[in-house]
Amino acid sequence: MLSRKLLKGVVCLILLACMVAGSVAVYRYLTRKPRVVRLTVPLVRTTAELAGRLGQVLDADSADFMEVMTDSVLIDSLGYDRATLPAMFIPNTYEVYQWTSPKNLLLRLKQECDNFWTTERLMQAEAQDLSPVEVMTLASIVEQETACDDERARVAGMYLNRLERQMPLQADPTVKFALGDFALKRIQRTHLQCDSPYNTYRHTGLPPGPICIPSLASIKAVLKPEVHNYIYMCAKEDFCGRHNFAETYGEHIRNARRYARALDKAGIN
Repeated sequence: MLSRKLLKGVVCLILLACMVAGSVAVYRYLTRKPRVVRLTVPLVRTTAELAGRLGQVLDADSADFMEVMTDSVLIDSLGYDRATLPAMFIPNTYEVYQWTSPKNLLLRLKQECDNFWTTERLMQAEAQDLSPVEVMTLASIVEQETACDDERARVAGMYLNRLERQMPLQADPTVKFALGDFALKRIQRTHLQCDSPYNTYRHTGLPPGPICIPSLASIKAVLKPEVHNYIYMCAKEDFCGRHNFAETYGEHIRNARRYARALDKAGIN
């Protein structure tokens, strides 16, 4: 059996070893090189989807991001509300520390948003009689209407023509957003009865906020739209992803009927 004196010495040695090991661990933690990640703001439709994507890249989980993105006090301090907050996210790639907190990330992205809205871009927005949030809102509709970059400026110009004439935008993607059903392939009359401020068939003007985070191409299209007299658009009947544009309602109806026949033939309800 170890003597009391010897046992005490062994315990002291163990404690000393633990202290040294702990000090080394603490030193390594304090001196470790922070991990920087390249965070690309994704082109998602909802803040919940954005929170999920951010949680996959950074240390905080999606619930933490969702909590700050629904914090009305914080959002208000940034100059937004829950509907307009998506307008703050400029879809660029940023270098951030992986352990960045959700709140600090929002503050960083607000700074990046402020940097994005240069004097030149603000003047371009003013020329279209739009605020930065309204630019992002219209750009989100353009984003969902077409995947063809060379068509975006024409789509933007068409919706600006409708706004100028105080016509309802009648944008199908806003109905999908209102319903929360993004898989809809064909908008029916029943869908158009949805009582939501995002339903641009029932409400004139822009919806309360963006229906997605738009691409830079769509933002540019709104800031520099194509000048024309089109006020109608309809998907082409060959399902190529492009659109037929029209200046008159009669021409639009002919385009719409061709597209409807193509949907019927393809069995798309």
